[in-house]
Amino acid sequence: MPRTGERGGPLTRARIAEVAARLFLERGFDAVTVAEVAREAGVSSVTVFKHFPRKEDLFLDRTAEAAELLRSAVRDRAAGVDVVASLRERTLGLLDARDPLGGLDERSTPFFATVAGSPTLIARAREIAAELQETLADELERDAGFTGDAALFAAFFIAGYSTILVGTARRLVAGEPRSELLDAHRARFERLFAALHHGLASTAC
Repeated sequence: MPRTGERGGPLTRARIAEVAARLFLERGFDAVTVAEVAREAGVSSVTVFKHFPRKEDLFLDRTAEAAELLRSAVRDRAAGVDVVASLRERTLGLLDARDPLGGLDERSTPFFATVAGSPTLIARAREIAAELQETLADELERDAGFTGDAALFAAFFIAGYSTILVGTARRLVAGEPRSELLDAHRARFERLFAALHHGLASTAC
């Protein structure tokens, strides 16, 4: 039988994710079991897996959000706005809002340190990047206003984004203050979009 008060829904999912993140940050991802997360969250292991099919997704839990941002950047851009400009606007918006997907919110240092300490999380992060690349390419293929090589463009963007995040993560884990990395982090993104614009100008309509 389910434990008292156990039920599905966004609140349960959020509680599980919060408990899991705290335990992983405190003890390391590989040292914590799903059963421990479930017990601490007051739910069953079955409920945990209902919301998070893989243990890694308890920590890397923003894949769906990232995928929807990519789709929206293509699908919902205003008339006359190319894909590069739309992606730039959304990316810089993440940075300005200190959103975790931008790579420099206040929890970034412990988050990146935890990922770096787990080969399992590193492997899953690479899989997620490949999934997001496919998501963007598929959306571009369906977009009538984009006439270039969707797969190539998506590969460049996701690889560039990942490279910037990894570079900043290494500096944070090495002990550099987050406040001192903000400008450099943003400047690298600007260079990425400049390269996409100038290097793929004819394909980013």
